Amino acid sequence: MTDFPLSQAEIDAFIDVAFAEDIATGDVTCETVIPADARLTATMNAREVMVLAGLPLTAPIFRRLDPECTIEFFAQDGDKIDPGTVIMKVEGKARAMLSAERTALNIVQHLSGIATLTRQYVDQIKGTGATLLDTRKTIPGLRKLGKYATAMGGAKNHRMGLFDAVMIKDNHIAVAGSVEKAVAGAKAAGRNDIQVECDTLEQVREAVSAGANSLLLDNMPPAMLRQARAIVDGAIPCEASGGVNLHTIRSIAETGVDYISVGRLTQSAPAVDIGLDFA
Repeated sequence: MTDFPLSQAEIDAFIDVAFAEDIATGDVTCETVIPADARLTATMNAREVMVLAGLPLTAPIFRRLDPECTIEFFAQDGDKIDPGTVIMKVEGKARAMLSAERTALNIVQHLSGIATLTRQYVDQIKGTGATLLDTRKTIPGLRKLGKYATAMGGAKNHRMGLFDAVMIKDNHIAVAGSVEKAVAGAKAAGRNDIQVECDTLEQVREAVSAGANSLLLDNMPPAMLRQARAIVDGAIPCEASGGVNLHTIRSIAETGVDYISVGRLTQSAPAVDIGLDFA
């Protein structure tokens, strides 16, 4: 299993921001309606089929408001569970539990939605040899969590940001003057992780000739992907991207590409339905 990506300091900062926007100066409903000494027991329950992600954030969220609350987990991130499954149980001060409820649910519903959609894509390409990749199309500030969720769904994390690999795209090529000049510039800087986005077969030939380390084959139909693969002839990895959905990904994978990247995993995944039911 992929390790949870946030340090304790990052978890604390995440909760700071979440509570600042939701609770701010206080939960006026709980403070005026709920007795200060009241206690609650609640279970977090799945209401549809899902792949879990984000559970490590729930305990710190509840314990921020009630450090002495007790929490028991019955599932873990990466598990595929059915409707009615009890995910966790929490017991503590009623005001704290009610004030923290929405923050805990929001993040688990969102991340589990990403993991669930990712698993659907992974299942579609099973047996083809292709690997599913995520992208940088994430909500600003939540990239580590979004990419963690795709890993829980079975995808492989691609670039975390602009800092960790060279990706030469169409606009870079336009400014540099050509594929050859763009690749040459990266090589002159000592980079050996140069990926070139190719829209045409001619660009594929140029990128291979220039010494690219991998190719991003953008918006190519399956027949064209096979032609690109024939040109590359296994010399470097090829990634397909663009126009990928659950209906098209299998035919794309069957062209023999090594990787398929899908932006909608983190950009468009719907939240799953999870409830926190209080006793």
